[in-house]
Amino acid sequence: MNERIPSFTELPAPPLRPCLRLDVEVGAPIEIGPAASSFGYGHRRVIPITGGRVQCEHHSGAWQGRVLAGGADFQLLVGDRAARLEARYVIETEAGDRIYVENLALRSGSPDAIARLARGEAVDPSLVYFRCVPRFETSARSLAWMMERLFVGTGARRPERVELRVFELG
Repeated sequence: MNERIPSFTELPAPPLRPCLRLDVEVGAPIEIGPAASSFGYGHRRVIPITGGRVQCEHHSGAWQGRVLAGGADFQLLVGDRAARLEARYVIETEAGDRIYVENLALRSGSPDAIARLARGEAVDPSLVYFRCVPRFETSARSLAWMMERLFVGTGARRPERVELRVFELG
């Protein structure tokens, strides 16, 4: 039975359009310890977000901004190879508009690479799978498009910051 499912049109894969570059500054982890969540069992920790920079390169208009202090990345280290991340923070554009960010991510790699990241050591980003799905909320009319699109991203964890590159799914 190798019959193809009939379709009126072929649906192409959506293109990825560059959108945001983020450099998110983080503080020392707050260790909570063993925990259970909807992801399973793991080691819970919270990473304070202390600031950062943002650059938007979207076709609707470019802008710059900053990551406000006060957010956090809620992490669950699952086994010795993966971490489930849930970051929540606020971006403020140079025009004063604010954007609430909720970013779900998965970071995985060898047990050695993940252990080194957990200790705050530098690890070559090519050794770690770090992908994210951010969502945005804002009351700024000029940025409403951010709530009408889907986004994916890739990241790298550095000792005192997280670098993210976010793409709009076209």
